[in-house]
Amino acid sequence: MTTRRAAPNDKALDAFITAKAEIDTMLERLKALSDDHFETHPDEIHWGHVGTLKHYAGLLRQITDSAFKEGEHAA
Repeated sequence: MTTRRAAPNDKALDAFITAKAEIDTMLERLKALSDDHFETHPDEIHWGHVGTLKHYAGLLRQITDSAFKEGEHAA
């Protein structure tokens, strides 16, 4: 009987797929929240909502700058 050894990257691949699924779930949730206007009604919008969305945008910009090698991550 022969024993098949796992490829050297099997564990890394499993971890990658798990992390990707986690990101996909977060993106789906954010998209749904955005589609619902971040659970706000136009008549209720105030500057606190603006600040919150700008904060979210800044955090997402850090991610996209890193992923696309833009901003401070540009080569």
